[in-house]
Amino acid sequence: MDGRPLRVVHYLNQMFGGIGGEEAAGIGPRSVEGPVGPGRVLAQALGDSGTVVATLICGDNYVVERADEALAELIALLRAAEPDLLLAGPAFNAGRYGQACGALCAAATRELGIPAVTAMAEENPGVELYHRDVYVVRTGDTARNMAADLGAMLALGRKLVDGAPVGRPSEEGYYPRGRVVAELAAKPAAARAVDMLLAKLRGAPFESEVHLPRFQPTPAPPPVPDLRRARVALVTDGGLVPRGNPDGIESRAATRFGAYPIAGLSDLRSEDYDVSHGGYDTSAVKEDPDRLVPVDAARELEAAGIIGELYEHFLSTCGLSNPLENSRRLGREMAEHLREAGVDAVILTST
Repeated sequence: MDGRPLRVVHYLNQMFGGIGGEEAAGIGPRSVEGPVGPGRVLAQALGDSGTVVATLICGDNYVVERADEALAELIALLRAAEPDLLLAGPAFNAGRYGQACGALCAAATRELGIPAVTAMAEENPGVELYHRDVYVVRTGDTARNMAADLGAMLALGRKLVDGAPVGRPSEEGYYPRGRVVAELAAKPAAARAVDMLLAKLRGAPFESEVHLPRFQPTPAPPPVPDLRRARVALVTDGGLVPRGNPDGIESRAATRFGAYPIAGLSDLRSEDYDVSHGGYDTSAVKEDPDRLVPVDAARELEAAGIIGELYEHFLSTCGLSNPLENSRRLGREMAEHLREAGVDAVILTST
């Protein structure tokens, strides 16, 4: 910085922007001069050293359902405000809000070269989606520590604007970004590993250098009593869709699934299908969709009496970069669809 006051743009969703709750989640992007809502706390923290020049507000549903259009509009508003720094949120544990904050920060950094910081709780799907692309400050689940969270965002943002060194995640309060930074350690890795092992054996405290994700165990479902009388469905997270992608299934972090008819079909023709998935080489599936959704093989099992019948639709979504919370929601919605259709068993195919 050249000594002039810091110009900050703050991004909020419709609720924190004071427009409304879920009934206003579909509103499009707008820019308001100066701070709004929690931005007033941010303005106080800035004091004489900077100004919240504008607040960008957009509905959560608008961003999630019309991502490309919404980001283009928000980037245009951000460019017009000429900020030195973008702060988005905090989003706490609001999933759609977190995804919007992460997407906007990533786009601002990538397209405008503007330092950007957001903040949210660990369970927010925005963390999983964007922690490698942008700085995401760790928060709790609720807004009770709003002032402290905004202060942490601003402190980190100042360092980015000034080009100052950014410390470790544990020191600065952001989620690890998966980056390896070379530094001189007091002991080699083997010695540190032995020290940690000995501490663990003694019951002494130690801090691992490798932080693994924690997943809740998923119990296995009961076996199907008799496949010969079962209605079996084909389900995939590999993104197979009819030509034109009529349901608009996203190629990453999909928010929806589709159910596509296969009644009377014993083979899926390449000219009728496409793939909406950005995480693998889709050429083999486009050449023969049965490689992903094996209708041909399932019909053979049906004809041989090994399964009772094949459900008349296959279900499809994209599993790439999908946060656990969103994946669980899609799973519940698919299960409800299949339950209502009287499906007894599922063959789940992936990439």
